[in-house]
Amino acid sequence: MNLLPSQIWLLIGIALCVVELLVPLPTFLIAGAMGVAALLVAAISLILPVPALQILAWMLISAMLAMVSRRFIPKDSYQLKEASEGITLTEIPAGETGRVKYEGGSWKARCDNPQIAIAAQQKVIVLRRQGTTLIVVPENWLSH
Repeated sequence: MNLLPSQIWLLIGIALCVVELLVPLPTFLIAGAMGVAALLVAAISLILPVPALQILAWMLISAMLAMVSRRFIPKDSYQLKEASEGITLTEIPAGETGRVKYEGGSWKARCDNPQIAIAAQQKVIVLRRQGTTLIVVPENWLSH
């Protein structure tokens, strides 16, 4: 089956827009911006037959739309709630990482005190986030 470049761009655009709408990952509108850009390039490809220029146009339009879409993302979407609770899914050995269920997702976590281990299925308090790792303490620490 031989597809025209405009048809390929159309399929890519539709696929990326579907990913933005249906996949439960936080793409922060990037997949949608790339999808809309691909749909625009599908139209542009009818008058611009050079594939390298089509790809360049797609990258530029995607970048522009991604920057514009940042305005629609709430500023606090990256922030953790203050002193939120989680529950350990695995043991968190002293000075190492384990897994914590927090806000419906599984996160890598380590104890704020590297001398303390936390058993599995224990409630923890999330203090902060360092990259993709949550820093936690056992819930009973705050009751003393």
